[in-house]
Amino acid sequence: MTVWDDLQGQPAVVAQLRQASMGEGLTHAWLFTGPPGSGRSNAAKAFAAALNCDQDDVTKRGCGTCPACLTILGETHADVSFVRTEKVTITIEEARDLVAKAGNRPSSARWRIIVVEDADRMAERTTNVLLKAIEEPTPRTIWMLCAPSPADVLVTIRSRCRAVALRLPPAADVAALLVKRDGVDPALAERAARAAQSHVGIARRLARDAEARERRLETVRFPLGLRGITAAVMMADKLVKIATEEATSSNEERDAAERASLLATLGAPETGTLPPAMRSQVKQLEDDQKRRAKRSVTDSLDRTLTDLLSFYRDVLIIQLGNAVELVNVELRSELEEFAQKSGPEVTLARMDAINNARKRITTTNVAPLLAVESMAASLIQ
Repeated sequence: MTVWDDLQGQPAVVAQLRQASMGEGLTHAWLFTGPPGSGRSNAAKAFAAALNCDQDDVTKRGCGTCPACLTILGETHADVSFVRTEKVTITIEEARDLVAKAGNRPSSARWRIIVVEDADRMAERTTNVLLKAIEEPTPRTIWMLCAPSPADVLVTIRSRCRAVALRLPPAADVAALLVKRDGVDPALAERAARAAQSHVGIARRLARDAEARERRLETVRFPLGLRGITAAVMMADKLVKIATEEATSSNEERDAAERASLLATLGAPETGTLPPAMRSQVKQLEDDQKRRAKRSVTDSLDRTLTDLLSFYRDVLIIQLGNAVELVNVELRSELEEFAQKSGPEVTLARMDAINNARKRITTTNVAPLLAVESMAASLIQ
């Protein structure tokens, strides 16, 4: 096992990063780009582990078993920082903290590494705070920024970074990873990878959670019964509820684990009232979790609409002659019947309506239900 094993379907990226970890073409700033689910942050994490691996032989770095690799992969290494936000944007204060941290020499590793997983969630003035630190880094510091595309990062930043472009891996590679890493049944792994459209994290959740699979199937089948404005309003309400349930189910376990870990770290009593100093820290954690919950609902709704979009994508594929494999193979007969009721132009317009709703929900303050209701009305048969 090595740190590269989870980067399924990315042979060119693995080759590029392996070479850099051995000192060939290594630079102080990197920009990892690729669509959601392509493994941007996983690639950055694997690269960070390889750079600071304990192996003396450069050809063996990234072993995945030494203390440095294990602590970096577990995000507990003192010299490697992972930055992600549960809010809409990364603030200027957080960026300034990163710059201060980047100015310190590594305490024990070869490199101090800063991995910013949400570089696209920085406003222009926030990104400018990082510019000088990336432009003139300290000798033993490496920056790794992750974003969906180069266009999501200021040109002044991306011009100073070496690009690493990832793609969505083939569904077969994602299925193979689920079987090897998580012990998933091969048939189930194949269905989950296809339904997730090669998004590794979503595929793993679908493979492990039968309720998540049912919620997704319910979402994809919605257009089959969409006749009239009443049905559209009901569909919109249900879609928002599905997204909320999906986000809640994934957050509850993590929230409880975080609270238990914090209380154990503070040495809190098992029963009775918490001391004031402890209550303030628990309150801060709860506030952070509430902010995360709000964003996770938005992200979950975006994913739900992506699942809905897969229905119309399959309809379009059928209308254009079945040139590529369907995502929702199990619904082929229903999809074929639906495809006969309109032409490709209508299907493309419906796909545009869904994508417009996704954009409004993720980039504006519109009420999600209103955005989805407007979208649903435009999908009526």
